[in-house]
Amino acid sequence: MRRLLLALLVCALVAPATAAVRIKDITALSGASDSQLIGYGLVIGLAGSGDSMRSAPFTQQALGAMLDRMGINVRGSQLANRNVAAVIVTGDMPVGMDVGSRLDVTVSALGDASSLMGGTLLLTQLSGSDGIVYAGAQGAVSVTGFDVSGQAQTLSQGVPTAGQIPNGAIIQRAVPPPPDELRMMLELRNPDYTTAVRIVDAINAYAQRRFRRRAAFEATNRTVELFRPPEMSVSRFMAEIGELPVEPDTVARVVIDSRTGTVVIGQDVQISTVAVTHGTLSVRVNETPTASQPAPLSNGQTVELARTKIEADQEGGQVAIVGGSSLRALVSGLNRIGVKPSGIIAILQAIKTAGALQADLVVQ
Repeated sequence: MRRLLLALLVCALVAPATAAVRIKDITALSGASDSQLIGYGLVIGLAGSGDSMRSAPFTQQALGAMLDRMGINVRGSQLANRNVAAVIVTGDMPVGMDVGSRLDVTVSALGDASSLMGGTLLLTQLSGSDGIVYAGAQGAVSVTGFDVSGQAQTLSQGVPTAGQIPNGAIIQRAVPPPPDELRMMLELRNPDYTTAVRIVDAINAYAQRRFRRRAAFEATNRTVELFRPPEMSVSRFMAEIGELPVEPDTVARVVIDSRTGTVVIGQDVQISTVAVTHGTLSVRVNETPTASQPAPLSNGQTVELARTKIEADQEGGQVAIVGGSSLRALVSGLNRIGVKPSGIIAILQAIKTAGALQADLVVQ
C-alpha cells in the first residue's frame, strides 16, 4: 500500500500542472440530460438457479399474473419451479432518441436467485420518474460472472445475479430535444467560477474570429449563457465550441479514504509551515503459562502458573518541518517523516485541525 501511494504521488509530481480539455468534456447543454428508466420483470429459462417461490412470493405473484393474462389459470396452485427469477431492469435514455431506437439495459436479480446465466428477460415496460412508459425491454441476459458449487467446494467469479442486454430495449415514446432557441445555457459538471470565466473567454475568442461578436456570458459558477448566431444551427454551433480547449480550475482539496489508506492531494493544496512529529508505540503481551507438578506420592494437585512477558517499543518520534506552496514541497516533507499511509492520514487530519492545511479535507 505504501509503494502504491508513493507511486501515485510521483505521478502527480511529474504530471503537468494544468492540462487543456475540451469544453464538451466538462459541460453539458441545459435540458439535454439523460432520463433514467426502471421496470420490474421476469427472467425465465434458468437452470435451477432462479427464485424459490417460498422465499420470494412476489415472483410467484408476478408469474401467476403473467400466465393469467395469457389465458392460463394457475390460481391456488403452489408453483415450485426454480427456473424463474424476478428482476429489476434499468437503463439510461438520452434526449432526442426517436421511437424505434434501441438502448442497453441492465438486469439485476430481486429475489434469492443464485444466477441469471442462460436466462431470457420477458417483455418489461420501462418507465421514467413521471410514471410514463418510454421503452420496452426483452432478450437474452448476458452475464459475465459465474457461481459453481459442489459438495465440498464453491467457486464464484464476478456477480452472476446481474447482467446486461445490449440493445435490449426499444424506445416507444421519444423525449423531445431542447427547443431550438438562440439563447441556451451551458452547465458545468464541476462548478467553478474560474473555469466558467475561462470557458466564456474561449468561446468569445472563437466567436470574435468567426462572427465578429461575443457569444457567451458567465451567469454563475455552474452555468454559462450562450447566444447562438442565427445563421448557424444548434448542432454545428455546439460541435464547434465543444472542441475548444480550456484549462479547468479545481478547488484545493485533499481526499482521504481511511478504509483503503488512499490519499489524493490536489495540485493547489498548500500547507503553512509546521513542525510534525509522528511515532508509534507497540506493546506486546505474551502469555506462556507453565504447569507445577506435585511431589511423587503426595496428595497435591497439578496447578497452572501464569507467566506474562510485556515488551514496549516506540519507534519514530523524529521532528520534521512540513510546509510549502507546491505539491512537490508538500510530498517531500511528508516523505521525510517516513510513515505509512495510515500515518499520513493521521498527520493530515492533525494539520487540518491546527489550521495549517489550506484546503478542503474530505474523509470518506
